[in-house]
Amino acid sequence: MNALVRLQAAVESAMEDVPPLRVGGIVREVTPTYFRVSGISSYLRLGDRVGIDQDGRTRIGEVVRVDEAGAAVKPFDERVPVGMGSVAFRAGSLSLSPDRSWKGRVINALGVPLDGEGLLARGEHRMPMDAEPPPAMTRQRIQKGIRTGVRVIDLFTPLCEGQRMGIFAGSGVGKSTLLAMLARSAVFDTVVVGLVGERGREVREFLEGPLASNRHRSVVVVSTSDESPMMRRLAPQSALAVAEYFRDLGESVLLIIDSVTRYAHAARDVALAAGEPAVARGYAPSVFSTLPKLLERAGPGTEGAGCITAVFSVLVDGDDHNDPVADAIRGTLDGHIVLDRAIADQGRFPAVNVLGSISRLADHVWTPEERDLVRRLKSMVARFEDTRDLRLMGGYHAGSDPELDQAVALVPKIYEALRQYSDSPPSLDPFGELAQAIRG
Repeated sequence: MNALVRLQAAVESAMEDVPPLRVGGIVREVTPTYFRVSGISSYLRLGDRVGIDQDGRTRIGEVVRVDEAGAAVKPFDERVPVGMGSVAFRAGSLSLSPDRSWKGRVINALGVPLDGEGLLARGEHRMPMDAEPPPAMTRQRIQKGIRTGVRVIDLFTPLCEGQRMGIFAGSGVGKSTLLAMLARSAVFDTVVVGLVGERGREVREFLEGPLASNRHRSVVVVSTSDESPMMRRLAPQSALAVAEYFRDLGESVLLIIDSVTRYAHAARDVALAAGEPAVARGYAPSVFSTLPKLLERAGPGTEGAGCITAVFSVLVDGDDHNDPVADAIRGTLDGHIVLDRAIADQGRFPAVNVLGSISRLADHVWTPEERDLVRRLKSMVARFEDTRDLRLMGGYHAGSDPELDQAVALVPKIYEALRQYSDSPPSLDPFGELAQAIRG
């Protein structure tokens, strides 16, 4: 009976991919960013695929605008040899059919394998790319803390299972390295990584370097910077679809998206091509409406399902943390970790600004004693940093302020204890290690 059910699901899935009747239209306009198809507007809706047979293969695009005269289609390929009069046909909506055997594989945003290890097994259930977040009232509550192995995070911004955390940083401050350190965590059943707009050379370095120990239980979705905006916009949605599949199996999933900012840039390009106006630093209104929907898909699942613990990197342009995209993302997430260029320039990595970082669920992890200790440590660090210029000018004299004396004596030791590199062993007891460093 189970075999018949699987066969029926496979046939239905194939029928969706190759419908028995194709509804077609004619390409009437071609531009550098999109092409227009007339004759099938009444059969299309936003997000549908449109295919064109060219050179023995089917090139697809996504419908980004529909009106009575026709539909604007944004192709997934950077360059599609589409000409006037080409025949285009409706191809349905985008989805993936993940399978347990996808662990250890590398795919692109459309689910095509990139690792040269053969075709992917097709799962029994289709996962839509643009799925709705779980209903708010049926979601599990977040209560379980987790250890990431990154000392500064486990001390000052601890994570919970199902939490959504953002890492905010400028370029070259160590954002990708910190994400790689999180990716090797052994507390999750599955790791799903979405590399959006990354340099091509960094993909293999990431797979064979920091992720090597966890490669067997990881699914990596890659869309490099040279790919089209459509592929870069789709990659985080594909990663979330894969993560949702494993979440529905009851697994604990770590989702890493690097970076959401490049997703927003790609979404801006698509929105402008669809004719939307630019309202905030060139971003169209739809960008700010799609960001919360994307981020809300992560987090705890419904009762009986697993959780998606998500870490989203946010590339702040020009180190401006009040950038519209960064500001919109910060208000949606359950906390943020800020990487500071000044700290990186001092050679302290991870370059986490402990005063500017916060985890809104930290109280689920800390004991009352740990919470009070972290607050005292932050107060001490703030006093140390606020008086830096005073001390450099020679205005500080030991013995005149006991609290400042304590900060001057202990904060450099705290900074040294927080230093951790990508090849360093994971932290097993962050508070004990910090106490040992202070005593030493």
